[in-house]
Amino acid sequence: MAEVQAVKNLDTVRLVSYLLEKRCSRQMSQIWNIGLNLALRISDLLAVKFTDINNDRLIIYESKTSKLAEIKLNDKALTLINEIKLTHPHHIYLFQSYRNQQAINSKPKPLSRRAVTKAFALVGEELNIHLGTHSMRKTRGYHLYQKTHDIARVMKMLRHSSEATTLRYIGITQEEIDKDFEELEL
Repeated sequence: MAEVQAVKNLDTVRLVSYLLEKRCSRQMSQIWNIGLNLALRISDLLAVKFTDINNDRLIIYESKTSKLAEIKLNDKALTLINEIKLTHPHHIYLFQSYRNQQAINSKPKPLSRRAVTKAFALVGEELNIHLGTHSMRKTRGYHLYQKTHDIARVMKMLRHSSEATTLRYIGITQEEIDKDFEELEL
């Protein structure tokens, strides 16, 4: 299986959202759009509960690293979260499984990683890109880097501990670094 990629073209970022809604569901599109804005790993994103959100902040401990992630929610994320809350006022999880609701006495569960992986792969195949659940984090990191060229800022946002890891993760290649050296003459 090929490594998933950051979506480097902003029109393609919007097209992924559109296709997820048309081919899969509104919920998959919401996962994509909120995931882009929070830059969380999929396991943490799917585990978000409405109680983790306090006004304009999301506060969770990451499952992989146990690091505290305190994320200020931007307007787009807040709008989407409020839309979900209005549509599903009794949900516990931001991305709660609808299938689970059909089992009357079942405890609520978040949507499964497998369902998201399948939906993203379907759209990725249609667009001929390696799209997966990490593509949201990678895409946000890539676009922040392109905007700021501040790798330390991207590292902090992704909560990485090395520049090399972050550059590789967001898909900045040696070829792109070489191009920067060629184009910037002082």
